[in-house]
Amino acid sequence: MITDGHGTPLAVLLTGGNRNDVTQLMPLLDAIPPVRGRVGHPRRKPDSLFADRGYDHDIYRDQVRARGIVPAIARRNTRHGTGLGVYRWVVERTFAWLHGFRRLRVRWERRADIHEAFLKLACCLITHR
Repeated sequence: MITDGHGTPLAVLLTGGNRNDVTQLMPLLDAIPPVRGRVGHPRRKPDSLFADRGYDHDIYRDQVRARGIVPAIARRNTRHGTGLGVYRWVVERTFAWLHGFRRLRVRWERRADIHEAFLKLACCLITHR
């Protein structure tokens, strides 16, 4: 899941539990819809990307920079306290909002497409609030 600074879900992808999160970074960035706003070209990409240590790899940093986004990704094997953790609560709060939907709290559906549909419906309801 990728959110804006207020915790509003911008794009969501459903993958298996055994998939690495960093492999889904570029498809998530590509899935961000254009934002309507002022007259002119709609913005398709965020200005910056905050991510935890799981996304720390130079290949992905370069790919994010190539898209015109400034990566603020925590480095592995460094001490905590770099300041990026102050933004993590935004995404964690969005996960808490999603767990407020009983159907998503425990996955009862066997088919991934049905679970993904409920996930996207919950994201729509969060965005509507």
